[in-house]
Amino acid sequence: MKKILVAGLGLALSMTTIQAHDDHDKQEDKRDFAVTTLSDNIHVLMGINGFTGGNIALLTGPDGVIMIDDSMPPLGAKLKAAIAKVTPDAVDFIINTHVHGDHTGLNAEFARDGSWIIGHENLRKQMKARGNGVSQTPPAEALPVITFSDEMGFHLNNERARIIHMASAHTSGDAIIHYAEANIIHTGDLMFNGLFPYIDLDSGGSVNGYLNAQQKMLSMSDDNTKIIPGHGPMSSKADLQAAVDMLQDCIAIIQKHVDEGMTEDEVVKANPLQKYHDDWNWGFITTERMTRQLFKGLSAS
Repeated sequence: MKKILVAGLGLALSMTTIQAHDDHDKQEDKRDFAVTTLSDNIHVLMGINGFTGGNIALLTGPDGVIMIDDSMPPLGAKLKAAIAKVTPDAVDFIINTHVHGDHTGLNAEFARDGSWIIGHENLRKQMKARGNGVSQTPPAEALPVITFSDEMGFHLNNERARIIHMASAHTSGDAIIHYAEANIIHTGDLMFNGLFPYIDLDSGGSVNGYLNAQQKMLSMSDDNTKIIPGHGPMSSKADLQAAVDMLQDCIAIIQKHVDEGMTEDEVVKANPLQKYHDDWNWGFITTERMTRQLFKGLSAS
């Protein structure tokens, strides 16, 4: 799993060149989605045989089909085939957890099929102004048409769900989705299970906001909570606690060097996060990049 993420996630999160799309096209024959059932009507779709974007959740039932995130081009047909294994019905609503193209890349395609896109108001603003990485000028159909500021809820298919904004965390427009009765949380990219997190400072994310979001999710969890991370395998409260402990310690380590007046390059040279390298380092957020993003974020706060 970690090798797949290393090979694919850095490519998909940058997605700024034609070559990136060419690489995706070359992989299309092998990539697919595996479906895992979490409850009677909640399923998770995770990529296999290559990188397919963020983890996707599907709520089905007589009231309609609600999907969380929607992968990226050119995987529309593969994703729809995976959905068809769960339900013959079309997707009624798509909730975007944040703006990045590996989570919103098929918005327009599904919207043209009749899906309504839901996202935080900052997500819509960001996508309209800067695109989502898949396209710098996404079509109007890609934009969320239902937005919220702090929180919204829905009561469908005998499930009570909360869509909760997590301010200035991974981006400025992050949302988590909490299925209360099912005891399931979809974190979006507020959790990279077993990996250093990506904190997108250029899109309104912040180091302390990211930590606050993880602590909030921790307070909503118990030992039976099923956590769907943005990337990586299914998680538990213990996995989230490990991520919080790591991030808290890394913040304290880098903050000490910031307070001592060291420069960014001096901190990188000192390699203060070395003890986490073997377990948390990966291709996109290496130990060096983790150090630099924490330094930049803490220096600006």
